[in-house]
Amino acid sequence: MEIILSNHCKSLTGSLGQGFGYFIVNRKGRFYSVRSKHSVPHDGHWRFILTCAELAQMHLYLSDIRVSHQELSEALSEASLPSSGAPGVRPEKIYSASDILTLKERISL
Repeated sequence: MEIILSNHCKSLTGSLGQGFGYFIVNRKGRFYSVRSKHSVPHDGHWRFILTCAELAQMHLYLSDIRVSHQELSEALSEASLPSSGAPGVRPEKIYSASDILTLKERISL
């Protein structure tokens, strides 16, 4: 997942909190989520995506996220949520923060 910082934030790396199993890294001026080499909860990936989407909606640190269909499907599957056939999930799509929050409502989380 690519993380797009807001105009108010020049850099953001590290963990967003315990229990996700994911953290943010800077790679040549662009920011991405990375899976920890340590234990990751079954729903940690999905919760990390949701947290980033919620932060993006606030526009304080993040302005948006970009999540590929493959990553979204993997996160939903790991969390034992419907990954195929979920309303609004399309293979060719790159999902934004608003897409993720809409999807969250559609799958009744």
